Amino acid sequence: MYQALLHATKYSLNQMKERICGRRNMPKQILKPFFEVDVHLDYDSCTLKPSLEEVQSAINRAASHVLKSTKRVQNWNQKDIPEEEREPFYDWIAKDKEIVKVILLLTGSIQGTKNNVNTFLKTFEEYDWLWKKKIDESLKKFNSTNPGLEDFEEKLKEFTGFEDKIKLMTDYHQIGALSLKTNNVKLGLKKWIESWKDAYAKDLHKRAKILMERLNDQIKQIRLKIEKPVKDIDSLGNVMHALEEIRTKQSEIEIEFRPVVEMCTLLETYLPEIMEKEEMDPQTILDKDWGGLVAQAMGIRNNLQGQQSQFKMTLVKGVTNLIADVKDFRKNFEQNGPMVPGIEPKEALNRLRLFNDEYSIRKRKFDTFNSGETLFGLPHQEYPELVETEKQISLLDKLYSLYSKVKDTITKWKDIKWHDID
Repeated sequence: MYQALLHATKYSLNQMKERICGRRNMPKQILKPFFEVDVHLDYDSCTLKPSLEEVQSAINRAASHVLKSTKRVQNWNQKDIPEEEREPFYDWIAKDKEIVKVILLLTGSIQGTKNNVNTFLKTFEEYDWLWKKKIDESLKKFNSTNPGLEDFEEKLKEFTGFEDKIKLMTDYHQIGALSLKTNNVKLGLKKWIESWKDAYAKDLHKRAKILMERLNDQIKQIRLKIEKPVKDIDSLGNVMHALEEIRTKQSEIEIEFRPVVEMCTLLETYLPEIMEKEEMDPQTILDKDWGGLVAQAMGIRNNLQGQQSQFKMTLVKGVTNLIADVKDFRKNFEQNGPMVPGIEPKEALNRLRLFNDEYSIRKRKFDTFNSGETLFGLPHQEYPELVETEKQISLLDKLYSLYSKVKDTITKWKDIKWHDID
């Protein structure tokens, strides 16, 4: 009976030993996995669940249970001895040298794989920059270099390269009797890389959005200019300038569109989910808005061509009237202006202000008619009297400004008492 129990116990323990540690005479034996262990990424380190200590503890318990299974089996020759005094086969089997040797081997069976496991876990240190560096600080440093589209593309390619490398990792890595399951650590690394890629992509998306909004605003502003009703020479000039701006911009618009299109194309390639639906085809959107503006401008230009003769006649008449008005204004300035001999400074200052206002009215008319002459290709009419008056008003303004300042200063001095002067 004893031999049968001893053999059964040895066999069970040896089977465990061979399953976990392999056979001595077969050093190159490839063991089949006996324990499946998950590799987890706990924020900033890789850990095993269950841990190696927990696996070793399970082996120890199993070996202990095999050995203790003989505690209730007693020698049949002890029938006449009280049951509590009977000696079980366990006491004999537990002292067997081979049994003790196998038990000792099993209790340290995982220790031999510990170094290999740690070496495997260290392979993930390649990615420790993901949590050691702060995303916000790295992005701020990156932006301080004034990065271009190529720099963003290089960064996004780098992150995608790490993602591809992680995908190529095997789902299981065997070390001895341990099968290390890497699904969880791969998922954790992927989430970290997605956070980095998402931060850089959002920053690029923000830039693209600002550029697109700026272009849309430019188109809206030009549209507002050409949609204003043409009532006089001034408004006609503003509309014609806006039409000319469209014509000039036509050759440059593709160059201005290109950065936005390239940014959005890059985002669609590496992170399409970050793009809003209406942003998916910026080239079509911008082409549509700009194309609509160009078509509208052509319609307005054709419409204005039929009204040009009327505005031209109004312009010629206005110029004629302004020539006569400027001459009268100059005559009045010489006879009743601030330079008339014998008038008091205060009166001269009042006259200067009055004639300055009158001059401003005529100067605005001059600017309007001058723009109109440019618009219709007419020779620019000269107003020498207006130019001379402008010079004199400017010089007088400086003179009387100094006079007023001196007068105010003298008045303040009169109010100061002698004992207040240091």
